Amino acid sequence: MQAAVRGLFSWMPLLFGIGFIAPLIAQIMQRLDIPAPAGISPILFGLLIGAPWGLLTVVRGRWL
Repeated sequence: MQAAVRGLFSWMPLLFGIGFIAPLIAQIMQRLDIPAPAGISPILFGLLIGAPWGLLTVVRGRWL
């Protein structure tokens, strides 16, 4: 059980990028009436930023 929880927590930055950063970016874009590039939806644009950022965080081990 401890190994399963440790494995989940190691991927937590990716889940944070997908579950928090992406919707936050989409909501800010909608609130400020900023269109997403190339006609994609704001949530997809947020996912294109949040998911790689979270994955990079998992690989490097830090956010910045």
